[in-house]
Amino acid sequence: MAKLRTPLTSTDHIIGDENAAVTLVEYGDYQCPFCAAAHPIVKQILARRGDNLQFAFRHFPLAEMHPFAEPAAETAELAGSHGLFWPMHDAIYANQQRLSVPLLIALATNIQLSSIELRDALANHRFLSKIQSDFAGGVRSGVNGTPAFYINGLRFDSPLGAAGLPAAIEAVLDASSATTNVDSPRRVTVHVQDR
Repeated sequence: MAKLRTPLTSTDHIIGDENAAVTLVEYGDYQCPFCAAAHPIVKQILARRGDNLQFAFRHFPLAEMHPFAEPAAETAELAGSHGLFWPMHDAIYANQQRLSVPLLIALATNIQLSSIELRDALANHRFLSKIQSDFAGGVRSGVNGTPAFYINGLRFDSPLGAAGLPAAIEAVLDASSATTNVDSPRRVTVHVQDR
């Protein structure tokens, strides 16, 4: 089973408590329809289990297949530099079927980002090194399609795809609570990958 080879750092976009029982890491592509289908599942898991879950999103744009995935990732990174990564992340997935550079500029403007700053960042690929770093970490970790999920450092492959995530996370939480006590919390990582 593939393992997450690149640990979480301060450069990652993370929601949740770093001491949560479960760490879920997603490698995603903003233009991938399977990633868009997984997005509401992840949001539902966060709503239900956010107190026991830490979630991180990493970029894995499949640029040859999805020409707007990389500009979308760069747009999300610009938003992140202003503390607005998650609103942009959600907005991109909500509008994925209309993805284009003009749409990205409109989404940035909607969350009070400068369209001029975004145009400049896209033209100069200001955030490309961060995206390439995420991508390289995904390759080292065995990512070969998107979305790719890791739960507590282990990739979880399911015939159900992302739809299997809630049950997998519940199983990890159940196992964690059954085998640990209050004084010695245990971290569990699971990974799910759709192809």
